[in-house]
Amino acid sequence: MTVPRDVTTNVEVLNGLMSERFTCRAYRAEQVPEATIQGILQLARNTASWCNVQPWQVVITSGEATDLFRGALMDEARAHPEGEPDIPFPPGYHGIYKARRQETGYQLYAALGIAREDRERRQEQSFENFRLFGAPHVAIVSVPAEIGPYAIADCGQFVGSFLLAARAYGVDTTPQAALAQHSAFIRGHFEIPETQRILCGISFGYADREHPANSFRTRRAAADEIARLVGQEPVGEAESRVSEAG
Repeated sequence: MTVPRDVTTNVEVLNGLMSERFTCRAYRAEQVPEATIQGILQLARNTASWCNVQPWQVVITSGEATDLFRGALMDEARAHPEGEPDIPFPPGYHGIYKARRQETGYQLYAALGIAREDRERRQEQSFENFRLFGAPHVAIVSVPAEIGPYAIADCGQFVGSFLLAARAYGVDTTPQAALAQHSAFIRGHFEIPETQRILCGISFGYADREHPANSFRTRRAAADEIARLVGQEPVGEAESRVSEAG
């Protein structure tokens, strides 16, 4: 089957963006221009949502606002390390999900030269979440509590769109559920209404490509590990029957 050139180009562009995007864990101090941030939002706002309700709300910091939030968040995380997210975190991971999570952790610690038994350095690295990994910007994503779980799914799509839109502009990102661990504090800091639930943060900026934390890439499951096609006939068999019939 011949694929139209414009489709091939679209697939190549999207594949490039998705392949190049990674979770950045060390940033340069350089600010992202406001016009670029607006451009990212213009792209991400086209995200699909159930009944087009578009439930996402976003607060984005720059400059001094980021530094003030960073410092206050670190103080909060030190004072109340247990936290309390608006949306409960998973009680645990098992099977393949646990294995994938552990593999990512092992890759990070290996890149940083942190031994498995070095709990102090592992905790220090985990705390980097609250330092926003040194990013010059953070986006706080919240969702109205009244709409329920499907609004959370919609916002998840928005987060994915934001990450790809940022990569299209050459901007690197870090989606962070860890920030939601301090939801009440974040709501108070940014004067977000009590009717909103904090979903996550997205730290962003330009990656420090020389930092070892950015030197590895996580593995993705193969298509046949995540999907089961029902009623689809293998292309080779279909073409063979057409040839025989001819």
